[in-house]
Amino acid sequence: MADLSVNFAGIKAPNPFWLASAPPTNSGYQIMKAYDAGWGGAVWKTLGMPTINVSSRYGATNYGSKRMAGFSNIELISDRPLEDNLREMREVTKRFPNHATIASLMVDTQAEWRDIIMQVEDAGAKGIELNFGCPHGMCERGMGSAVGQDPVALKAIVGWVMDAANIPVITKLSPNVSHIIDPGLAAVEANTDAISLINTVKSIVGIDLDTYAPYPVVDGKGTNGGYCGPAVKPIALHMLKDLAQHQLIKGTPISGIGGIETWRDVVEFILLGATSVQVCTAAMHYGFGIVREMEAGLIKFMDDKGYKTIYDFAGKALPNVTEWKHLNLKSDMKAKINEDKCIGCDVCYIACDDGAHQAIKLPTEGRIPSIIEENCVGCNLCSIVCPVENCITMERVDDGSEHVTWDELTLADKIPNTWNDDRAGGKGHYVPEPMEALVNKRKDRSGERNKQ
Repeated sequence: MADLSVNFAGIKAPNPFWLASAPPTNSGYQIMKAYDAGWGGAVWKTLGMPTINVSSRYGATNYGSKRMAGFSNIELISDRPLEDNLREMREVTKRFPNHATIASLMVDTQAEWRDIIMQVEDAGAKGIELNFGCPHGMCERGMGSAVGQDPVALKAIVGWVMDAANIPVITKLSPNVSHIIDPGLAAVEANTDAISLINTVKSIVGIDLDTYAPYPVVDGKGTNGGYCGPAVKPIALHMLKDLAQHQLIKGTPISGIGGIETWRDVVEFILLGATSVQVCTAAMHYGFGIVREMEAGLIKFMDDKGYKTIYDFAGKALPNVTEWKHLNLKSDMKAKINEDKCIGCDVCYIACDDGAHQAIKLPTEGRIPSIIEENCVGCNLCSIVCPVENCITMERVDDGSEHVTWDELTLADKIPNTWNDDRAGGKGHYVPEPMEALVNKRKDRSGERNKQ
């Protein structure tokens, strides 16, 4: 059976499922409850000089029937006295000595860093995470993402911490940068033991149409918050990949954060190089019990694939992530509609005709649309919008014998280099004449097609 235990930069845990520093880790009560439910670690809600929070604090983006597809908060670091947090941390580490109880820290001066590091070490913390990501409130005081966006400042502070700490140090990075490699390299150059990412994305999730203030509304006003949840997972995976592929960073352990909700999410983060994962929004939405699904799913995946530990497949997807210029221009995919599964909703036709390449036609009889193969460019849009699982699939139609990339064509001086170049990819591709848009109309609400 799969062994889920991890040793992350010297921090041991029974599994890679950790709670991120956030409201679910605000107290020893919550962390003990999480450990009892099956979580392997928790990063304590960020400790520093106690602050004062506002009310309300959370906002969300809902999509269709999905609540909290994206989640935003303007809550700050712990507003509880440090003494209370340290007392509870001692209780947690004594009761669960084999779990990864990590102290997230955010302070200002070098003296403050030394002082608080000593105190959390005395409280039994197994590691320290440096919060360089908070995009609201704390950054206005020169901390949080103000540090994460400044590689020089980040490197200096990580250096201070490394000089003072006797336990492993994890540097948590902000996604609110144009190039994640810069802060990542700064942390590695300052000898951080590990990296975690991403912290929340600076955002406004919506506007109240009565008060005209952004959500969450605080006495008629609002501010940007930190965006997280399933909606940010693609951003997190991309930034994880950037760090895990970099020659000077890839040897540094990385804890993956951002939109993790299911066992599949966990596997994807590990495949791109993470060797622990941190969860916040999903725990806030569904409770600590979600870890049971994560554990069962990860074990089944590993057993099915023959993996004994997560290190057997960590980073296994990285060789398949390349730059666009190295992709095979000769690979040819076409859509195929399974007539037995099609419900005749015409969503694929609408999407393709309005948003893609006019490669689907409606039937003159019956209800099943069909693919115009000579027009199909294999873009996937129809298969993505189809509401029936595996009704529309993408099938490769070339024989795989040719492999030509944009980079190779560039080196051979064979790329289009004039405005009307015959070598253009869309040269000769059928596109309806503009006036045809006004001739054939879609079905009206009665189901009849109208013609102008």
